[in-house]
Amino acid sequence: MSNWMVRIAFLAPVLGGGILIGILTAPGDWYAQLSKPAFNPPNWIFGPVWTVLYVLIAMAGSRQFETDRSSTAMKLWWAQMGLNFLWSPTFFVMQLPWIAFVIIVALLIVIVMFIALVRSSDQVSALAFLPYFAWVAFATVLNLSIAILN
Repeated sequence: MSNWMVRIAFLAPVLGGGILIGILTAPGDWYAQLSKPAFNPPNWIFGPVWTVLYVLIAMAGSRQFETDRSSTAMKLWWAQMGLNFLWSPTFFVMQLPWIAFVIIVALLIVIVMFIALVRSSDQVSALAFLPYFAWVAFATVLNLSIAILN
């Protein structure tokens, strides 16, 4: 499979899946009524941020797939995708912020493990995951704050 085909094969489901989950689990009345910390960003920021992050996540995934589709790094990449796509339904649909907090902490750990594993062999993928790490770290604090306040 050509590099472009692999990249598209990763970008389409990652970005498409993220957009679909975002639409299907959009914050509703329950979320609007929650007490939130002062640092809670406006809702409009999440879409653009996640769009950029999903492109970076797909790029890193395609690079790892092209290198070795059965590697530990690839397994970590799949694990973070599963946890990433699990968080929104848990938080917004099932309305379980404490369970979502456990999921997002696991996601953060897997992201760190991925970065640590690939940083010497694929600096591009490691660097692509740094903004993802930063955003998920922020989201972890936000999730915990909302769980505590409610």
